Parts: sequence; C-alpha cells; structure tokens
Amino acid sequence: MNKNCKVLIPMMMDIHFDLIAGVLKNEGYDVEVLKTDHRGIVEEGLKSVHNDMCYPALLVIGQFIDALKSGKYDTNNVALLLTQTGGGCRASNYIHLLRKALEKNNFHQVKVWSLNFEGLDKKNEFSLSLSGYFNLFYSILYGDLLMCIYHQSVAYEKNLGDSKKTLTYWKDKLISDIGKKIFKKLKDNYKKILESFSAIPKNSNEKKIRVGIVGEIYMKYSPLGNNHLTDYLEKEGAEAVNTGLLDFLLFNLYDTIFDRKIYGRAGIKYFFVKYLVKYIEKKQREMIEVIKKYKSFIAPSPFSHVIEMTKGYLGHGVKMGEGWLLTAEMLEFIRMGVKNIVCAQPFGCLPNHIIAKGMIRKIKDNHPEANIVAVDYDPGASSVNQENRIRLMLENARMIANEV
Repeated sequence: MNKNCKVLIPMMMDIHFDLIAGVLKNEGYDVEVLKTDHRGIVEEGLKSVHNDMCYPALLVIGQFIDALKSGKYDTNNVALLLTQTGGGCRASNYIHLLRKALEKNNFHQVKVWSLNFEGLDKKNEFSLSLSGYFNLFYSILYGDLLMCIYHQSVAYEKNLGDSKKTLTYWKDKLISDIGKKIFKKLKDNYKKILESFSAIPKNSNEKKIRVGIVGEIYMKYSPLGNNHLTDYLEKEGAEAVNTGLLDFLLFNLYDTIFDRKIYGRAGIKYFFVKYLVKYIEKKQREMIEVIKKYKSFIAPSPFSHVIEMTKGYLGHGVKMGEGWLLTAEMLEFIRMGVKNIVCAQPFGCLPNHIIAKGMIRKIKDNHPEANIVAVDYDPGASSVNQENRIRLMLENARMIANEV
C-alpha cells in the first residue's frame, strides 16, 4: 500500500473521524477527512450514481467526486478510502458504485481502498499494524465518550462555546497522544475528560426535552446527510441523544454469533469473534462505569442491555442494514426515559423502512408515551419540511411535559 499518496475519507462523524484520521496519520498515511457541505455534492452524486440507489451512497460518492473535481488534489496520486462491513447493503456495496462513478467521470487512475475484516477486496485492502488496529479501537471508545458527554454539556452550558472549546482541546490532545503510552491509559483519560466537561458552568436547574436519534448509520450521524440534525435540535432548545459507534461495531460482530445459533455455522472465526465481543463489551462497560461516577452526566446503556430489547419484536436474524439494532435502539431509548425520537429515513434504504418506520406502530402500541417521528431524507427533500416535522414532534413533547 503506497503511503506517499493522499488518502481521502468521507465525513460521517466529526469527533470519531478526526480521531481515526489521527490514527492513520500515526501509521504514516497522508489522510484528509472531507468536510465539504454544499448542494454541489448532491448534484455530483445524482450525476454519478443511479437515482434508484440509496441517498447515503449518493452523498458519499458525490463528496468524493466533488473533491476530485475541485482541483485541490493530484488525481494521479490520490486514493479514496471506504469501509466495508460484509453486510448486504450500504457499507459493503458503495465501493463498487464508487469505482463505476470514477470511470464515468474519467478518474480511471484514482485508487479505491477498502478497510474491512472480511477479505472482501484483497487486492485493495487497507492495512494497519497491530498497534494501529488497537489505536483505531481506542479512538472509537474516546469518540463515543466525547460525543455522549459533549451533547449533554452543550445543551446546558451557561457560556456559549465552552463545550466546543473543551471538545476541541481533547480531540487535539488525544490525536497528539496517539502512539504514546498515555493514549492507552483509557480510564485515566476518561476521568480527565469528564472532569473538564464537569467544570463547565451550566444551567443545572433547567430541564430540556431529550431527543434520541436513530436511523441508517450515515443518516443518523452525518451532518451532510441529516441536514445538521443535532445542531437543529440544540437550536430548538432540546438535548440530542445518540448511541455510540461501538454499538454498531458490536452489532456487526454479533452477526457471526447469531449465524451459528440460527444456521449452525461454525469455524475458527466464531470463536475469535466471541472472544473479541467479550473484550469490546468489557471495555465499553469500563467506560460506562467511569461516567456513572459523575452525577452531572447520564451514562449510555451497555450493549448487553440493548441486545435484549428486541424480544417480542423481531429476531436477531434480521440483520440487513442496521437490522434489529435500529428497533432495539428505539426501545432502549424509551426504557431510559428518552421518549422523543427522530428516525432518519434515507431514500432507497428498504431495510431501514422495514425495521424503523415499519416497527413504529408496534412500539407505540406497547409504549403509548413514545413520541416518534420518521423524517425522510432524499435529494429533493426540503429542509423546511424536515424541520417542520421535527418541530411538531418537539411541540408535542413540550405539551406532554407541561401536562405531567
């Protein structure tokens, strides 16, 4: 793998992807996370991808093509990096659509690299050292913690911008510590991070509407995809609540375990994944236990709780897209007291409509207090219409809160 070329990564999660880029830079790669956010990306996607494809595919590929056409990069010495989960949709199949789009736009020379653990694209697999993979995992842990705490802090800060400054400080510090022993001292860093955010002056007597966000992974996290949904919720006086990237990682790993239960599949991979899941869940619980020691913050649920929420709703064999995880997240939010939920629906994502919009009625039948709105995102959707639907949900939430 040529480490001398420029590696471009599409933006999905601001905190996590900056940390991940830091890990890749520490491995010797010249990496840049694309943070462009304008209508031209949608237009490039529409021209480069068949309009029956899902909206996230259109945005990711459109962002790449827009970057290559910008003149900022030497297209003879650039590579595009995508992840592949090995599942039946989005994260595994974009790479083939991207190569087709490059041909269509006469970027034949541009390399496309795959980061996956399934041996899906062996000739173009992106590789890291063993320590690099550990640092990648640590960066996800740090990213989940920072995202969780930042949203709770920014909703109540007295001085506008305090939380953002603290977040930027810790992102920069963690990136500079990658590859050093201090980066691996997870619990020590968790405590320091939590103490920093705890020290921010807050309006502690104020009680805001908490809104959970679920949906297809790109739409759920990406400001480009969901029209800056978390920013909009905060502007409307709500507290945005999101689940961590680690849950999605565990969801994909659990597929191997459930395949053995459902189909009887065996092999070395099963035992390796089972051990890996135990290790990851242990690390997640350690992070949650540290958060619980700080009364000013609400800790997220461990994945072992989330996985149990599907009972009576759907089986763990439902795994296309976000599969059973999306339904489980809505139910876990309700159990935690986050009864207001925005479900981000991307155009062209059949699994999302079945396991999200298709499950809302049953969830509401069992939980009448749930206040769930499904918001569609597609190339022609108006941001005004999307915001109006969310505003109606928030007004309903405020009415219910005033009645209690």
